[in-house]
Amino acid sequence: MVAKGFTVDLNKALVFQVGHLGKGYQEWVHQPIVSKEGPRFFENNVLESMTRTVWWAIPTVWLPVVCWFAVKSFGMGQSVPDVCLLVLSGIFTWTLIEYSVHRFLFHIKTESYWANTAHYLLHGCHHKHPMDGLRLVFPPAAAAILCFPLWGMVKLMVTATAAPAYFAGGLLGYVMYDCIHYYLHHGNPSIDRAKYLKRYHMNHHFRIQTMGFGITSSLWDMAFGTLPPTPKASETSS
Repeated sequence: MVAKGFTVDLNKALVFQVGHLGKGYQEWVHQPIVSKEGPRFFENNVLESMTRTVWWAIPTVWLPVVCWFAVKSFGMGQSVPDVCLLVLSGIFTWTLIEYSVHRFLFHIKTESYWANTAHYLLHGCHHKHPMDGLRLVFPPAAAAILCFPLWGMVKLMVTATAAPAYFAGGLLGYVMYDCIHYYLHHGNPSIDRAKYLKRYHMNHHFRIQTMGFGITSSLWDMAFGTLPPTPKASETSS
């Protein structure tokens, strides 16, 4: 518990402060600070360094893993067309995971100290500091931990020979998601589709944060009724 009117000191490490906001956390975290300099999370330098990840670490670490899993299915007897179809199916499945996690986990309402703290680490920090370029992608070590249960689930869903390629597709979908997400925040797209996705995502950050949960696609927002009104370019921040 904390006294009413608690104020976060932005000049100090934030993670163990935000929980004290209680019910006021949701309002605070959705008032973005548009600065390319990210805040300090922890006083401890080792913990602080673990919260920062350069975007190119994601394809560097995971694309070789994607290739290994895809080739493994081929080596187990799957044809090249079948491997390609399984990879595409995995990417499609990822788009639903991306939407669901963003909507139901990343935007869960919290108010207790530890729930606020966990939410800030998981996604709240991104909404509070949306231009923090070193906290836009998921640290590979944390992603590796999550891969084990996901791989177990995939093996229950499809045949043993299909599982590696299907998993490769899901992992490739994740890589595309993280790289596209970074680009939408820091890139200046010239292609119409990319311009649309940037407006779409900035709309989620700065106008209607309870809609527009897709990153790589608006497909599931359309399917589940969370598609926001299409913003004009002049109405969104870059």
